[in-house]
Amino acid sequence: MKKIVLLIGVLVMMAGVAMAQEEKAKVNGPEISFEKLIHDYGDVPFNGNGECEFVFTNTGNEPLIVQKPKSSCGCTVPSWPKEPILPGESDVIKVTYRTSRAGIINKSVTVTSNAIENSTVVLRIKGRVLDQPTEAMPAKENVNGSPVNN
Repeated sequence: MKKIVLLIGVLVMMAGVAMAQEEKAKVNGPEISFEKLIHDYGDVPFNGNGECEFVFTNTGNEPLIVQKPKSSCGCTVPSWPKEPILPGESDVIKVTYRTSRAGIINKSVTVTSNAIENSTVVLRIKGRVLDQPTEAMPAKENVNGSPVNN
């Protein structure tokens, strides 16, 4: 008899867990899903194009509102859609990195939204800005075309 009661208790608990997971799947609200979370520029020329886009989709069933993204420094400037994104629709968060300083790129942009899960997502950009090209002065030449020694 104890085994039967124990078996029934376990079955009731398993049914309760299954129903709880089913309830979780039915939660209404917006969801944000990005195609990628990291953009690798690779090597970028000094003062080159530092723009990239992060495509996202509202995979929920209510409008998604993206709040002002916050960048990790002033050299990284995000732009985002100000209007709500309807369920099933996609849009982009554009990130511009100012490439006026040579060196490694390793920055982040934190995106906050009204999504039920993952309301805060961190996007990363990485790469390297190459050194500024140096311009050599043209060598002076004599009338006969040979270099001048100074």
